[in-house]
Amino acid sequence: MKRKTTIRKNRERRELTVERNVAMPAQLAWEGWTELKHITKWWGPKGWTTTVYEMDVRPGGVWRYSLKAVDNSGEEAYCRAVYEEVEAPHKLVYTDTFADSEWNVVSDSEMYTTVLFEEKSEGTRISIVTRFATNEQMDNAEAMGMIEGFTDAYDRLEEYLETLMGGNETMETVISKDGTQIAYTKQGTGPALIMVSSAAADHQDASPLGERLSANFTVYNYDRRGRGRSTDTAPYEAAREVEDIEALLAAAGGQAYLFGSSSGAVLALEAANLLGDSVAKLYLYEPPFIINDSRKPVPRDYVEHLNSLVEAGKRSEAVEYFASEALGIPGEYIGYMKADPSWNKMESLAHTLAYDGVIMGTTQSGNPLPSDRWNIAIPTLIMTGENSEPLFHDAARALADLLPKADTHSLAGQDHSAVMMSPDVVAKAVVDFER
Repeated sequence: MKRKTTIRKNRERRELTVERNVAMPAQLAWEGWTELKHITKWWGPKGWTTTVYEMDVRPGGVWRYSLKAVDNSGEEAYCRAVYEEVEAPHKLVYTDTFADSEWNVVSDSEMYTTVLFEEKSEGTRISIVTRFATNEQMDNAEAMGMIEGFTDAYDRLEEYLETLMGGNETMETVISKDGTQIAYTKQGTGPALIMVSSAAADHQDASPLGERLSANFTVYNYDRRGRGRSTDTAPYEAAREVEDIEALLAAAGGQAYLFGSSSGAVLALEAANLLGDSVAKLYLYEPPFIINDSRKPVPRDYVEHLNSLVEAGKRSEAVEYFASEALGIPGEYIGYMKADPSWNKMESLAHTLAYDGVIMGTTQSGNPLPSDRWNIAIPTLIMTGENSEPLFHDAARALADLLPKADTHSLAGQDHSAVMMSPDVVAKAVVDFER
């Protein structure tokens, strides 16, 4: 891994730059660098452990931590940093200093540090730029092993974040029209089928279903942009996600079936509508249209409010807002959801929740579906869970009435979670329809 690290020294500016291109989205790299639950897993050289005493990532906030060798050799090193600029997920500026065990700053140890996260088609370029008071201090830092320490930290960061993105699972990539890298897995034999995930989900969530379907299809299971190992490119437009599917269709030989779940089903609809003969068949599980008074509509400013929460760093609040307003989950149940490990994963994907809100558009406003939005004449199966809320059954029937070759099918004993919780049942319905 060390050969991927670029080192630059500028003696005129007294700057040392240690740079690495990492195969992960900028948002995930940023979270790895700025969230307490992540930073202790990788920060520091190999063979050292990090203890964080305080981490307040905002201008004026303080980060206090210590580094200690696992074999207890040497002394524990205490450091105190003060954040000056925090521009998520692109720029982090802080002044780092050494300290004693009482957190008194060691004189003349200031290191003005800028960390840049630059989105690239192949992932993210992370640059650690450290400016010293004198060239002598820069030379001393290099002699003490700063370059090796940062290089080790990059290695550890990549290894740790890979576990969050599915470990060492092999994924292939395609490049979308705007340069975004889309990562996917491919398995099975038979007609090509591309799986489009729902909100707050990545390819891992649909993997069990993909494995079942791979007995009858060549399954392309991908991370939508901004999720997992796929990168992202601002500004967001739903049309860019259709282009992502278009790139996957090209990788699949130019034509494929689409399977979409929840809001991913609506994205699959959009792709089929815009990409013509490239999409040969649609499998849709519970598109979450709200077309009547079966439940309250999503607020008109839903997307704007989600974006404001994420921009303010309130990722948990964004997930809670999504759960209550888009999923319609009563407040008394959200506390239980927060206690589940899946909540942390949804937080990591919070910046993409607004994407699905854009895709849904006005179809969750309580009004009938627009009769002219989708001109699709390919075989389509719209599935619902028998135990799901009435809105999903109403939505399925309304959509089937608009599409000339659509059938509906209810899965006995299932609800909105069937794709993840009952992949065998969903796979059987798809295979039966195919036959």
